[in-house]
Amino acid sequence: MNPYYKDYSEYLGEIFPGLKVQKLSVNAGFSCPNRDGTIGRGGCIYCDNTTFTPSYCFEPGSVKEQIEAGKRFFARKYPSMKFLAYFQSFTNTFAGTSSGSHDTVSLLEELYREALAEEDVIGIIIGSRPDCFPPDVVEMLSRLNREYPVFVELGAETSHDETLMLINRGHLWSQTTDAVGRLTDEGIRVGLHLICGLPGETEGMMLQSVERACRLPIDSIKLHHLQVIRSTPLHVSMENGKIAVSPFTLQGYLDLCVKIINIVPREIAIERFLASSPPEKVIAPKWGIKNYEFTNLLLNRLKGEGYSGPTHQVI
Repeated sequence: MNPYYKDYSEYLGEIFPGLKVQKLSVNAGFSCPNRDGTIGRGGCIYCDNTTFTPSYCFEPGSVKEQIEAGKRFFARKYPSMKFLAYFQSFTNTFAGTSSGSHDTVSLLEELYREALAEEDVIGIIIGSRPDCFPPDVVEMLSRLNREYPVFVELGAETSHDETLMLINRGHLWSQTTDAVGRLTDEGIRVGLHLICGLPGETEGMMLQSVERACRLPIDSIKLHHLQVIRSTPLHVSMENGKIAVSPFTLQGYLDLCVKIINIVPREIAIERFLASSPPEKVIAPKWGIKNYEFTNLLLNRLKGEGYSGPTHQVI
């Protein structure tokens, strides 16, 4: 057990005791309402979906075929394992409309059940936006959650509406709190994504977003540091001098993560701290470090400082 915070393996171990569980990413072919004109076009200014989606998810294939490919990949390392089908790419409760309809909900449920029908798949994780949970979708997820564990990962990114508007996110923090409340009322486990280092945000603003997230009935937080990815609108705006970006140094981000751990209560898991993208696509920051290497540096830092757990009370 990690003595400093609840990590993701401990979190999954509480839900699936005695099992080795691995995510399998799935690209179900969905779009995003912030790309297709439903609420906007161009997407979030920092986004390049190909930087975090496994290659096998972009090869032609059904949900079943992608899961089989993912299982073959992980079988080399772990011959005995259970899986969570992770609907990761784009907005996975959005199938062409965010208003909800019988056809949309039926399509979503069909795809989720296709994944759950695969051998050794014991649950699903659905990555989405907080503005894409109409009542019909929530009701369907609630029904599915009575049969299989359902996890929802919401891209909140920040609690500050002025930042959300600057990055062309297309939703407000109030929509995040609303979605979390409605999902957790149905017994669905919810995690939030937060990005540290968004343009214009101070350290105080970042820590405030973590504090606000921890007041919600969430189960986990996934932290990313902002990466400037080649050819994204953020990269272009930075090059043109329209948006100022101050990428973290490695030590600066370690400092911030220590402060974040001091805020997050033990009952909320911290899934990860680092964004991971192909090095050739990253403009800044260029740390040349993998996720597990960063985590080891952070754990060593906490050990060296004699850290004993959160002291900051979230109210």
